[in-house]
Amino acid sequence: MNSLQLGKSTPYPNQYDPSLLFPIQRSVNRAKLSIQENAPLPFMGVDIWNAFELSWLNPKGKPQIALAEFQIPADSPNMIESKSFKLYLNSLNSAHFENEDAVRERLITDLSAVAGSKVITRINPTEAIAKKGMQEMGGVLLDRLDIEVDPGASADPSLLSVNESFSPVEQCLVSHLLKSNCPVTGQPDWASIQIRYQGRPILEEGLLRYLIGFRQLGEFHEHCVETIFCDIKQQCKPEKLSVYARYTRRGGLDINPFRTDHNAVWPDNTRHARQ
Repeated sequence: MNSLQLGKSTPYPNQYDPSLLFPIQRSVNRAKLSIQENAPLPFMGVDIWNAFELSWLNPKGKPQIALAEFQIPADSPNMIESKSFKLYLNSLNSAHFENEDAVRERLITDLSAVAGSKVITRINPTEAIAKKGMQEMGGVLLDRLDIEVDPGASADPSLLSVNESFSPVEQCLVSHLLKSNCPVTGQPDWASIQIRYQGRPILEEGLLRYLIGFRQLGEFHEHCVETIFCDIKQQCKPEKLSVYARYTRRGGLDINPFRTDHNAVWPDNTRHARQ
């Protein structure tokens, strides 16, 4: 495989090149969460990618455009580094394909080989996405809380706790204040996050302070969501837990990781206003 492209000045690819795709082993970050390699994962889930700049040439050389959705399973050995993904998609711009099905099959083959698991791929015309519209995450908005925060404080799991005097509840909490940074370039990554759980009520002020603490963290999107999932599971011990983050677009791609311990039905891939 080629070396990591993130943070480097890279020439625009002018021919199809699947070797641009760069894998990142999930096991490295999961070891920080005390998840041993080859051990059962404490969650299942998916990383939903949306590509807004997909293009190729038909047999007559006429450019075609579309949007694409990719679902990379959370139990795949590898993630795909986002800049390499962007460069790979750009390399399709000058490639000829017989039809849309041929493009989709090529995407599935190349991406699955790098991820190490089957990557579900859908190609959508722009008008189909426009008809779906936009919708924000539902749930109790944590951002309404008027709290004092140290903006330099890191995400401290000890901030997470529950109200032991209350019986278990089913609740959905939402915040639009999640921000982390690219671990190489330092560029900001912004997201909305939805936390669904069943268990004793999570104390909202502590949870919001914890989420705001990711502002200084240099980590990939998928790793942030898995860290949040594991910290809530460890500190609050909910009976059921799902964590879903939708990140804003960068480089024509957005990444939306979902992790759950009980639900094999993935969430709708509905765009938000900031996306």
